[in-house]
Amino acid sequence: MIYLDNAATTFPKPEPVYEGMDKANRKYAVNSGRGSYKAAQKAAKVIDDTRMLIRKLVAADVIADVVFSPSITVALNQVIKGISWENNDIVYVSPYEHNAIARTLNSLSGIRVIELPINKKTFEIDIEKMKYLFAKDRPKAVFCTHISNVTGYILPVEKVFSEAKKYDAITVLDSAQSLGLIEVNSKKIDADIIAFAGHKTLYGPFGIGGFINISNISLNVVLTGGTGTDSLNLDMPEQNTTKYEPSSFNIVAIAGLYEALKCLDVNRNYQHERILTDYLVDNLNNIKGVTCFVPLDRNKHIGIISFVINGYKSDDVGMILDEDYDIAVRTGYHCAPYIHKYLDDKEYLGTVRIGVSQFNSKEDIKHLIKSINELTR
Repeated sequence: MIYLDNAATTFPKPEPVYEGMDKANRKYAVNSGRGSYKAAQKAAKVIDDTRMLIRKLVAADVIADVVFSPSITVALNQVIKGISWENNDIVYVSPYEHNAIARTLNSLSGIRVIELPINKKTFEIDIEKMKYLFAKDRPKAVFCTHISNVTGYILPVEKVFSEAKKYDAITVLDSAQSLGLIEVNSKKIDADIIAFAGHKTLYGPFGIGGFINISNISLNVVLTGGTGTDSLNLDMPEQNTTKYEPSSFNIVAIAGLYEALKCLDVNRNYQHERILTDYLVDNLNNIKGVTCFVPLDRNKHIGIISFVINGYKSDDVGMILDEDYDIAVRTGYHCAPYIHKYLDDKEYLGTVRIGVSQFNSKEDIKHLIKSINELTR
């Protein structure tokens, strides 16, 4: 199988991730924070060391809380539902947001959600129109994904958040497709909170995600339960990280993320994906009947390519690539409800999405291109 669904989850993982998870499962898969014995202390140390590596990756201060959760979706639920909202609060989102943000905001009552404007020709955020909207309708919070999981567009989050901060808005970055692939520097991006997914561009396993509270934003507790501390108190502990982390830690997944972070090379991964991305886009643009949805400026695009083929539904393309060529791609609307009205892809039932990774080769991409050429003859 040629696996090109890396925007959903990177696969395979680096070998140290598998080895680290196996070791954790065999040696210290116990409840950290619930015992003082050696195995529990080892588990606690791996958790603390993983938090440290996450802080280092985003250049966060040592006092920034790194909160672990079972996934970035759970983390974003904790953030969104943890903000103290008032009636008629205005929230801005990019048109590229995932349902982890879109559906969660939609579940709230009393707030108004506004999409950031985009240029309908380039599909890029229109910063000047955004400035006007912010002045007209003051933002309480702004949520922005860093890299679109549909088109691979790198959003101008620095500009978006810088403008939002002029109105003291809470800024939340979804780094699911960017952390580990491009620079995510908390000193340069005015993000109060950065949410992350362990199993995507960080090359860790499923079962571990979270958020980094860069600005120490006060969040209400959403999930409650046992923490191993202050157990006679029916309220959650006041310690910031602990009060957001009920239940037992998934120490095996955290051990995998720890190993992934230790061997992560952001610049190498970017350069490799840059070559594959450009090569694929150049070739797809030369195939008659194929329409690519990518930014005109290649510097604003990386790793993910969406396209449609005239005469085919996207899910049919995916099925043919799988059954006839053993190529795994993703088709459909990719859990991103807003952007497809701009892509105008409903007649195709969404797009065919390619997601490359550090483990893909140019030969993989050549095989994909050859397959699509045969489909369009």
